[in-house]
Amino acid sequence: MASIASLGVGSGLDLSGIVNSLMAVEAQPLTALQKKEASFQSRISSLGSLKSTLSSLKTAAEALIPSTGQTAANKYASFKASVAETTVASATASTGAVSGTYSLEVTALAKAHRLTTPTTADAVGKAAMDAGLATGGTLTIDLGKLDGSTFTADSTRSLSVTVAAGATLANVRDAINAKATDGRVSATIVNGTNGQQLVLSSAKTGNANVIKLSGISGLDFDPATASGTLSQDAAKGGLAASDAAFNLNGIAATSSTNTVSDVLDGVTLTLQKTNIGSATTLTVTKDSTTNLTASINAFITAYNTAANTVKSMGAYNAETKAAGALQGDSTLRGAQTQLRNLLQTAAGGSSAYQTLSNIGVELQKDGTLKLDSTKLNNAVAADYTGVTTLVEKVGSAFKTGLDSVVGSSGSITAATDSTNRMIKEIQKRQEALSLRLTQIEARYTKQFASLDTLVAGMNQTSSWLTQQLANLPGAYSSKN
Repeated sequence: MASIASLGVGSGLDLSGIVNSLMAVEAQPLTALQKKEASFQSRISSLGSLKSTLSSLKTAAEALIPSTGQTAANKYASFKASVAETTVASATASTGAVSGTYSLEVTALAKAHRLTTPTTADAVGKAAMDAGLATGGTLTIDLGKLDGSTFTADSTRSLSVTVAAGATLANVRDAINAKATDGRVSATIVNGTNGQQLVLSSAKTGNANVIKLSGISGLDFDPATASGTLSQDAAKGGLAASDAAFNLNGIAATSSTNTVSDVLDGVTLTLQKTNIGSATTLTVTKDSTTNLTASINAFITAYNTAANTVKSMGAYNAETKAAGALQGDSTLRGAQTQLRNLLQTAAGGSSAYQTLSNIGVELQKDGTLKLDSTKLNNAVAADYTGVTTLVEKVGSAFKTGLDSVVGSSGSITAATDSTNRMIKEIQKRQEALSLRLTQIEARYTKQFASLDTLVAGMNQTSSWLTQQLANLPGAYSSKN
């Protein structure tokens, strides 16, 4: 409402204050609507908080449900694998593993093929290499499989490298690396006591990744005969390719890499050292409680948060007369009832473990849940399948039940939409009332402005009459 600064100037009366007092009375219905809107806005905020905490509980419940094609028992089962002699190998296990104990003997590690050029210590080889470098040409690098004395090149892994006439070993290195951009082979220079050596290495281990060199005399190597100017001899810095070889419970097996995942179901071995004649022990064990306990605890935490939120929002303190944000709200009461009912979900079937309380999930006096781990472990030991089936049923029940509360068509959404509609209606009423108050204020202002003018005129007339009477004959003597 606009301030009226000029009212009362003529009359000397506090007409502006009178108008403001009248408008304060007129505005009481508007004030009541504003308070009501604030209350509805607070309800919407509280419903949002309730939806958030219940949605978190729903997410925790969904985590209890196995994925498509997965059984409840498989969802929580985990396996551990260990090797007694940790320097020989390490092991991990996953779903599909089978508990058991195995003897492991590593007879050979997988090695990557490595070739080196001759040094001054090999005068003949050095002369042949220098002649090849002087001439130059096209160096062909083939990668393939060596089976005994038979080499089979993989055409998809062949490289053609141009070596310029008069090239140095460094030039050859750079040319090879520029071509082998996928990293299948790599070339380096080693400066030893007998001069420079070009070292050519396969990126992968095993007999399926053997190198053959051809095209330039003096830069050649034939893996089938292990001959050529370049060498794989360890004494010259080279290394013959080899597969990993090991015995598992006396059964011989090989692998192109030292990471083996296709020999024992669900178990991955990483071979690190040979132990010929001194087998170590590989142990695979099943863990039925760790993942299950963690999932149940996560659910309990989410449930307790939701239960405490619901309790707080619906509480009333008689001493302070303070009410919770949704005290007496039907939507809150419905959510609270839903939580209590869902806790009674039964597994069905013939298992002795039908409800959460049967497996150690106890309802406390304050409405929260607490897990008795000993009781859970005993239940798992007695009937693992029955326990996991129950947990799955509880998860599914909470997911479905809470969706009716927090889902797009749930009770909280419906209550929020209804409240928003009421807010819009109140806002319309406020707009109409504000317009009416503006009109009323204008009318009061006009009426009191007229009154101010009238009183001012009467005051002026009174002053004039007083002056005139004072000037009448005898007025002086009468004063005496």
